[in-house]
Amino acid sequence: MKTYTQQKLNDILELHKKWQNKEIGGDRANLRGINLSGANLRGAYLKSADLRSADLRSADLRNADLNGADLSSADLN
Repeated sequence: MKTYTQQKLNDILELHKKWQNKEIGGDRANLRGINLSGANLRGAYLKSADLRSADLRSADLRNADLNGADLSSADLN
């Protein structure tokens, strides 16, 4: 399972926010199957993100916007 550094994750989240706002250079967050266990996603804007089969165990999701995110088969323990 692939793992991203916090900086890489922050970059993805920034591009995702631009995508949601229909800004040039934006891109939908594709975190499908990524190891995000223990990641700092506090307050992250993940609306409509692809989180299928992601490992979110012990990730800090406080105040994260997961509205419409695809969490199919994601591990949320």
